[in-house]
Amino acid sequence: MLEAMVNCYPLNFLFVNIALASLDALLAFIAFFQLSRIHLRNLQIGWTRQKVLHFIIGSSNCGYFIYFLCMVIATCKRWLCWSDACGFVLMAFPEILFLGAFLLLLSFWVDLCHQANDEEDGDEENSSQQALLESSKSKAGLSNTDSRRKCCSFQGIHVGSRQKIVIVVIMLNIVLMIVFAAIIWIGARKNPSDSMVVARVYIDFFATSVLILGGAFGCYGFLLFSKLRRVRSEKASSEMRKVVGLAVVSVLCFTSSSLIALLSDIPLFHHWNLKKLNSVKALVLLILHYVLGSSVPFAFVLWFMRELPAQSTINRQVQPRAITFISHGAAGMHQHRYWATATSSKNQVSRASPI
Repeated sequence: MLEAMVNCYPLNFLFVNIALASLDALLAFIAFFQLSRIHLRNLQIGWTRQKVLHFIIGSSNCGYFIYFLCMVIATCKRWLCWSDACGFVLMAFPEILFLGAFLLLLSFWVDLCHQANDEEDGDEENSSQQALLESSKSKAGLSNTDSRRKCCSFQGIHVGSRQKIVIVVIMLNIVLMIVFAAIIWIGARKNPSDSMVVARVYIDFFATSVLILGGAFGCYGFLLFSKLRRVRSEKASSEMRKVVGLAVVSVLCFTSSSLIALLSDIPLFHHWNLKKLNSVKALVLLILHYVLGSSVPFAFVLWFMRELPAQSTINRQVQPRAITFISHGAAGMHQHRYWATATSSKNQVSRASPI
């Protein structure tokens, strides 16, 4: 099997594809393994932003793994559809998931940067939403059936306005991918060179989007860093290091990968015309394009999100309510306000975590 692949696929690119596929498989395994640990730690809680990010990262890396393996098999087996829409979709879909993961993370940073401005207007609304959230959590803890429903159901997810924009952007990218795939499929039957021109346009468009995304991470990373500097606590300093690290990595990796795609034809020739990539320089740039473009940023996000969330405290929340009911007069009202204030401050701290 390996000898047959060597005969039909360049040996140096074969090793590169196997290495990239192995790296993506490792990242996908880590993401899904961490997702299962997070879910088992809090069975009563449904989909959170940490779970969603792990799921998207794992899915994107699975897509890259399938793409690199299929590239070798399609070349050796001479799949006719590989140079048409099939190969293009397998190439583009993991990139869209990659874009979605970092757009989602950027939307949380934007929420945190503008949280101070919106906090006064939304205090009353947030308190009522928090009461509803606590009520739904207490109901979910009554039976195992409800916890299973929360694991598999997306009805309990609260989607913010900026997260809705991210969903719309990802859906538009998927529609754009389908349109480009249809154009490539039609053009491949008339003139294969036209298909490469269409693919070149899509690659340039996506590289420009990633370049803009890197600049946005740099800007909002600086804003978030300046806000966290005003908070003097160990948690704030820890989050500040995460923000600076991820912002620097995003700017450097996204810029480098995008410039390689914009200033060279390496991603295009790697998929459609491998014979033109016959130099060591092209091989190195190809590795840098994929490693810096997806593997390194994903690895940093997984490392920064390695800490498990706190265990569910549904059973503990019943005790303060019992103490509140036992209290009498003004002391009882003061105790009730104390518990409400403590709960609100804890929620704000947990919500302020940028990663």
